[in-house]
Amino acid sequence: MIRAGILGAAGYTGGELIRLLLNHAEARLVFANSESNAGNLLSDVHEGLIGETDMRFTSELPFSDVDVLFLCFGHGKSEKFLSEHQIPSSVRIIDLAQDFRIGARHIRGDASPSADGFVYGLPEVNRSQIAHCQRLANPGCFATCIEVGLLPLAKAGLLTADVCVNALTGSTGAGQKPAATTHFSWREGNISVYKLFSHQHLHEICQTLNEIKPAAAPHIVDTLSEPEAEGVTIDFIPYRGDFARGIFCTEVVRLPEAISQEEAEKLYKNFYETAAFTHYSERPLDLKQVVNTNKALVYADVFGRKIVVTSVIDNLLKGAVGQAVQNMNLMFGISEDTGLRLKASAF
Repeated sequence: MIRAGILGAAGYTGGELIRLLLNHAEARLVFANSESNAGNLLSDVHEGLIGETDMRFTSELPFSDVDVLFLCFGHGKSEKFLSEHQIPSSVRIIDLAQDFRIGARHIRGDASPSADGFVYGLPEVNRSQIAHCQRLANPGCFATCIEVGLLPLAKAGLLTADVCVNALTGSTGAGQKPAATTHFSWREGNISVYKLFSHQHLHEICQTLNEIKPAAAPHIVDTLSEPEAEGVTIDFIPYRGDFARGIFCTEVVRLPEAISQEEAEKLYKNFYETAAFTHYSERPLDLKQVVNTNKALVYADVFGRKIVVTSVIDNLLKGAVGQAVQNMNLMFGISEDTGLRLKASAF
């Protein structure tokens, strides 16, 4: 039985992670840490857990009692926490913030983990490395959705011109703390652009695509880090949607030469043939196909030398804690889908 602890357990990701671990056949939640909610029932904060558990939040940090530690802090807090606390070397760490994603690569066989020991947790390309790692940087939600849409094209060396990405996310992507753009009265019936061409997930997206592309293919430029560099750019436009959860993404790619619809479908089906949760659909997608599941669905439409790829995920599950549990399963050598065969709603 895998013994798990959660730090920062009072937020949206913490609540979803608690729900998954309570229903996981081979894991046991040992503690859920929250300084501000210490002593309160988990179900006082995460009301969907009423009747599921009588556990309480704790301010204690019993690291020696667990096998894996999930860090559900806000961005920037994980690195500081790990520098200030001594965690037993036997405890595996899964960080859901962005603190260790940059440089946390181990895609090619001759690569090694980053200097701080973190491996990037995208199972579609890193499954074997995840299975042997001690510390894991869980991918971002936008990054996951965009990467699964573009990885087959990158692997085939077909990302040779600037890529236009539009992605719409639900309000839970902004976290639980109230803000001007998360209030229902503002969000309902509304849509807006934010972080135009400057979203922080561009860093990990570009790194992942560069590591999987053929050496001879053009460099994919991280315009946030290399604004003057030459190469292919990912022109990413994020949108706030008027719904709670999910990401709906389209990627428009100009190909170096025309391919057929059949060739595109074969490319994607072959790439994701062994993926546990990422699937190619032969029909156009909608968001409800993935909400409340750990699935990523991808669909491609070819228009001569252009291909429009649609990818969809649930931002809290495949985009966060569902993928984190998927990675935990791999790290402990159990079936990758354990505890994650969640069903999408029919409506």
